[in-house]
Amino acid sequence: MVLRTPPLRDVHADRGAKFTEFGGWDMPVEFDSIRTEHEAVRESAGLFDVSHMGEIEVRGPDATELMQRLTTNDVRKLSSGVGQYSAITDESGILIDDTVVYSLDDGYLFVPNAGHDEEIEERWRTHRDEWELDCTIENTTEQYAMFAVQGPDSVDLVDSATETTQAIDSFEINTVTIDGIECLASRTGYTGEDGFELIVPWDDAETVWGAFDCQPCGLGARDTLRLEQGFLLSGQDFHHEENPRTPFEAGISFVVALDTEFVGRDELAEQTDPDEQFVGIELTERGVPRHGYDIVDADERIIGTVTSGTMSPTLERPIALGYVPAEYADPETDVWIDIRGREKAAYITNPPFEHSIE
Repeated sequence: MVLRTPPLRDVHADRGAKFTEFGGWDMPVEFDSIRTEHEAVRESAGLFDVSHMGEIEVRGPDATELMQRLTTNDVRKLSSGVGQYSAITDESGILIDDTVVYSLDDGYLFVPNAGHDEEIEERWRTHRDEWELDCTIENTTEQYAMFAVQGPDSVDLVDSATETTQAIDSFEINTVTIDGIECLASRTGYTGEDGFELIVPWDDAETVWGAFDCQPCGLGARDTLRLEQGFLLSGQDFHHEENPRTPFEAGISFVVALDTEFVGRDELAEQTDPDEQFVGIELTERGVPRHGYDIVDADERIIGTVTSGTMSPTLERPIALGYVPAEYADPETDVWIDIRGREKAAYITNPPFEHSIE
């Protein structure tokens, strides 16, 4: 399989980055070390290349209706320049992807996860034609790079590069100019820290990347940061075929507007109290939980599976995410993780793991 490459692939290689395949893209996984990059974001700021994320634009008279019927949140509540976290579900209410939807002056921009852009573009086109709606759909994933500036110092960094970011609040998006390059800046991120995500013309990516003097970060640190916050990773914490989950199971019921009409709404209306729930898990013994490891109870019965796990650089102890039956989902419930045939003691907690982060 030929991997898609971000526009700064060679720039990152010259900086000494190591690469990994993710969502069909050849992306930097680390520049210096995951711990160094993780700590930079928690303590100061880090710069991520997230150009593997998709961008799809929807415009025209029926753009709002199409977005309303294909995402679970209520896009009618969005004014221009405001975004919302949302989900995309099938007819059974199963998650296909999660996404952020932005309302623009002339339509919508939404961001599918890596490797989903072509699938989601086709889904939008198919339903538009089926419903005979009047709007255009354009997949602009390979027209734009996307960077994320994240951390306590991120606002100052971005403010120093452009004069307009002070007016951008959480989940707002606006046009900014950085070193003469017009970009979109949104006050969003995937790390649990304050920051911005920048949508940059593909051919101008190097200019904008070079405008920020902070630690470059790869997908490795991005994963440990999001895991500490309990953020879902599409394709790992849920997968449409391999690990089908509803938004209620996945802990994002707040993105489901049941008073709107969207694909999967009727099924979800009957599933508001799921049998299994997405939880955080903290280990009290040494060992690193990994995707696919069994979660067991005191009687050594398998009750669930770890979907994501790591040794938390901030907490300095092992943490995990996964699904367990609702009766095991209360915080402080004792469970065990089977790590290579040895059961390691742990307990349930509610993500994010902020109560333990100083």
